[in-house]
Amino acid sequence: MRDDVADGAAGHVGKVPAVTLGFWVIKVLATTLGETGGDAVSMTWLGETTPNAGSSGFNGYLVGTAIFGFLLIALVSLQVRARRFNPWLYWATIIASTTAGTTLADFATRSIGLGYPGGSLLLFGLVLASLFTWHRALGSVDVNRIATAEAETFYWITITFSQTLGTALGDWVADGSLGYSGAALVFGGALAVLAALYFTTGISRVLLFWAAFILTRPLGATVGDFLDKPVAKGGLEFSRPLATAVLAGAILLLILVVPQRAGKHPQEKVAAQ
Repeated sequence: MRDDVADGAAGHVGKVPAVTLGFWVIKVLATTLGETGGDAVSMTWLGETTPNAGSSGFNGYLVGTAIFGFLLIALVSLQVRARRFNPWLYWATIIASTTAGTTLADFATRSIGLGYPGGSLLLFGLVLASLFTWHRALGSVDVNRIATAEAETFYWITITFSQTLGTALGDWVADGSLGYSGAALVFGGALAVLAALYFTTGISRVLLFWAAFILTRPLGATVGDFLDKPVAKGGLEFSRPLATAVLAGAILLLILVVPQRAGKHPQEKVAAQ
């Protein structure tokens, strides 16, 4: 057996959790938390400025992006350097990516003025470019084949782009006649279709995973907006900090209650021989 294969399996395999029902439940809650948490910082605590306010651009969205972006980079660095799967570190990194995605998407679509369609299309292109580059460099974008620091770096870049895309896409759909609750039903229905395809067809599991991963973000974004946006805009106008705290508590409880294990990697069988 090659030493580099053994080292790769020992050092980098098993830091991404197994994709189970519990994984998806926590993922949706984390994306919802990212929306309420990002809004709490950029709008409630830092305050938001309008795109035409004539400011230098250092508004609540940009400052929020800088704060969560720094936290995300630090956590990704720790995640890549970790020797084994740590559920607390993994989900903290996911929450940082979805919160940074919220503030970054809002900055791009509102402060810069790209708008929801322009921002969604740009970010969708970035997600595809990231997946394409990842596949060209390593031959696979399967999360069960992440065995090197390079693959894990591509993984987190793609996740961050998908989280940002989900915010813009969710806002785009909810901004129409559907509203936040209607948009949440649309994305929830789309995820149900993907689940049906998973159990009834032979469609690529890698394709279905990334489609579901991307769609859970706008679902969480619209649910988060439904919770904290004003009643006049179709929301329930819950306190953003309170909603964020409740969601964080639910995630912590689920991490403790739901079994957390690393996903299996093909090289693990090779290393064991």
